Amino acid sequence: MTSMRDVAERCGVSIATVSRALSGTNPVSQDVADRIQEAVRELGYRPNRVARNLRSNQSSTIGLVVADIQNPFFAGIGRAVEDAAIEHGYAVFFCNTDENPEKEEIYLCHLADENVAGIIFAPTNKAQKSLNSGKLTELTMPVVVIDRTVARDDTDLVLIDNVAAARELTEHLIGHGHRRIAGLFGAKSSTGAERRHGFQAALEHHGIPLDTGLELMLSPFEEEGYRATRELLDRDAPPEAILVSNGRLAVGAYRALMESGRRCPEEVAFASFDESAWTSLVKPSVTLIAQPTREIGKAAVELLLGRIAEPHRPVRQVVLRHELRLGHSCGCP
Repeated sequence: MTSMRDVAERCGVSIATVSRALSGTNPVSQDVADRIQEAVRELGYRPNRVARNLRSNQSSTIGLVVADIQNPFFAGIGRAVEDAAIEHGYAVFFCNTDENPEKEEIYLCHLADENVAGIIFAPTNKAQKSLNSGKLTELTMPVVVIDRTVARDDTDLVLIDNVAAARELTEHLIGHGHRRIAGLFGAKSSTGAERRHGFQAALEHHGIPLDTGLELMLSPFEEEGYRATRELLDRDAPPEAILVSNGRLAVGAYRALMESGRRCPEEVAFASFDESAWTSLVKPSVTLIAQPTREIGKAAVELLLGRIAEPHRPVRQVVLRHELRLGHSCGCP
């Protein structure tokens, strides 16, 4: 394995000079810097990241912990975080928890062992409670929470107004004359609960009695959306419309609706959260709440790097705008 000594010998300079040129801590002449860079390329030298981090007490890596990488929402955020981090000279450790607290804890421990500079984090319900009570002692590095809320006011976060978004989507269905509306909500995080609250607020505002049998809290995965929708449609009094608060749930729910043979939107209208490739390609196309994934990822990186640079700066909680995008699944022309 090529060492820094090999680079120094190739260039006829000291190891200290090579170290200064590569780290940028002290200037060297342009001629020497060019020779060192050429030797690095020719010899295939790679700096020892761990040793460098220990010397500088600063990692060039951040952790991204998301709930479900198969959800297009988190995939989009992951790409945005990676792009923004690379632009600022950071690499990203990508961790997928599947909303599993045990898996989440394993990843957090690994990230702590790696001494990452900070973490961008979509916590499970268990981690949210730990953050709320201050018991999650593993997170001693800077943290930015995305997508979920935490009760404490000393945590940087980036999200949309989930209550308002769900209310707007529900009122769109109501505007098409639907009153018997089923809601499928993720049960593993605060996001599903907030969207359920917005759903209920819209029904109450329009004087529609709340039918708890039409509100289903589910594990936020495709098979659960499929199973729950089949069950709803098999009832003696099926819903006139279905609202789904999670992108993975929506895939299964839409598939079940299509397999049922019911005409959409004439017999059962459909609306969901999270834009994906399939939502505009299917017929009818899906009316949905689109979340600004790229802006969320970019804002999270900016908040995290700001917290790394200034640990005691004021807390920032960024709420970005969602967008109601009209498809044909609700009856829109």
